Amino acid sequence: MTEKQWSTIQDVINGKEIKPLPVGFIIDSPWLPNWYGIKILDYFSCDDLWFKANLKVVNEFPEIIFLPGFWSEFGMCSEPSAFGAICSFPPDDFPHPKKNIFSIEDIRKLSKPNPETDGFSPLIINRLLLNANRIEDSGHKIYFSVSRGPMNIASYLMGVSEFLTAMITNPDEIHHLINMITEYLIEWHDLQQDTFPTIDGIMMLDDILGFIGETEFEQFGLPYLKRIYDRDLSVKCLHNDADCRSSIKYLPEMGINLFNMGFDTYLNELKSQTDNKVTMLGNIPPRDVLANGSSQEIEKHVKDMIQNLDRKSGVIASCGGGMPPGVSTESINFFANMVAKYS
Repeated sequence: MTEKQWSTIQDVINGKEIKPLPVGFIIDSPWLPNWYGIKILDYFSCDDLWFKANLKVVNEFPEIIFLPGFWSEFGMCSEPSAFGAICSFPPDDFPHPKKNIFSIEDIRKLSKPNPETDGFSPLIINRLLLNANRIEDSGHKIYFSVSRGPMNIASYLMGVSEFLTAMITNPDEIHHLINMITEYLIEWHDLQQDTFPTIDGIMMLDDILGFIGETEFEQFGLPYLKRIYDRDLSVKCLHNDADCRSSIKYLPEMGINLFNMGFDTYLNELKSQTDNKVTMLGNIPPRDVLANGSSQEIEKHVKDMIQNLDRKSGVIASCGGGMPPGVSTESINFFANMVAKYS
């Protein structure tokens, strides 16, 4: 991400209305390798291919903000690997961690990992260190520390259904698990910040927030997310493209000021429920419209999204969620042109 793009994000968060609306997308391994023309496994296992893919996308679309920018990651395996999850890497499909908590008793057998040495976190850091000069020479900087959220990680370690059920049947053990993951995540984000002084933002992704009710969120989500986001940074971003009704009004309390949601909700409602204190990153349908829709469908959704806004400040135009597989260069350019046309 360039300094200009970072300043744009800060300006939008601080209430400045920018015309046309800025365009931004969360991009990572489900989309970028195949768009670049390589296998997903090649993207993960070759630092040079990883760098060239990220460099090509920022050069191809210089006016679009890609978050977090030069994202070093191993998909959903990034954090669960530190807790001992076996990780599967098909040649050209999404990697996935396998659960390693098979009973409630297994929770107490886990110990908090060290992000400096355990799982993929040292590889994630080292990839950025190895490429730091090339990233800066290309006019970009590392501005975000990044992770999945505590519930997301817990659901991979236990299984989604088992994790959600145990919230009701064994709340003490689930608090123990989430607290341990939270402590690890605090150290993981601290390590990223300490390693890269340019970091001035945090981005966390946790869709499991959308699988629970407000009561459960208040108990198992809110106190832990507040602890992770309690840091002096300009940008505090949360991605949850599942149902956000149980958590949306709490975003300002957690300090979150940038939110990437799903597509089945209206930006006006989200802005109202957060007292216009949170910048919205969204939200046309990612798969059915941006990836698979016609130009007419993309134009219609962009037009509706923008013209239905009560106020055009506090919005970065995007899709509702991260960039899905299969989105073409032509569709991205057309989306950006339609945002410019209608805003």
